[in-house]
Amino acid sequence: MADATVSTATIRPDEAAHFGSLAADWWDPQGSSAMLHKLNPVRLGFLREAVDMHWGGDVESVKPLAGKRALDVGCGAGLLCEPLARLGAEVTGVDAAAENVAAAKAHAEGAGLAIDYRHGELSALGLGQFDLVTSMEVIEHVEDKTAFVAQLAAHLAPGGLMILSTPNRTLKSRTLMVGAAEALGAVPKGTHNWEDFVTPEELEALLADAGLAMGDPKGIAFSVGKGLHLSDDLSLNYVVTARRA
Repeated sequence: MADATVSTATIRPDEAAHFGSLAADWWDPQGSSAMLHKLNPVRLGFLREAVDMHWGGDVESVKPLAGKRALDVGCGAGLLCEPLARLGAEVTGVDAAAENVAAAKAHAEGAGLAIDYRHGELSALGLGQFDLVTSMEVIEHVEDKTAFVAQLAAHLAPGGLMILSTPNRTLKSRTLMVGAAEALGAVPKGTHNWEDFVTPEELEALLADAGLAMGDPKGIAFSVGKGLHLSDDLSLNYVVTARRA
């Protein structure tokens, strides 16, 4: 399931409308975004380890991103932005759906978090560069993936870290993430188009074209015993780091 798309240069209007229609329900862990609530702790575990390794920080620190600027692209209603703020970052979230940005602002205000949420085309917002750039479950929803990755790279400061996650295009993901998940109501119908899923090899090439080197991907797998968890199995979903080459 996506955190929504972001740029008028790359966005599909129907995608923005789809995710914008879910805005009021986004923070309900039992609602239409329930899968994101289950996925978020897994992604955050990967992110925390990547941040500690990249900057060599104190692994016991509760604010490893203190003094750093973070940008979450395709932020939805802020499910990742709020944890980034609690980790000490100065956070900016960008989304294509105005409804999502409104929901994100309201929730952050209620939580007492100062997060700069923006609606519109990333390239037109004049946001500058960031130490950390994240975009989770987004690239599979954009029209022009090359342009999208180039924009992400343009906002990454020298010495910065990028973290992306996306479904893999495999028979297993088609069966489970599209067929079964939507049929069973685990994600809203129309959320995924399997043909737009990106393989790790394709993502590595997109990042290389943008001057970035991709780290080893880590799978996000599911089992009855563990639920969603980090794994060496990349067949459903995966998360990666990227840095300037």
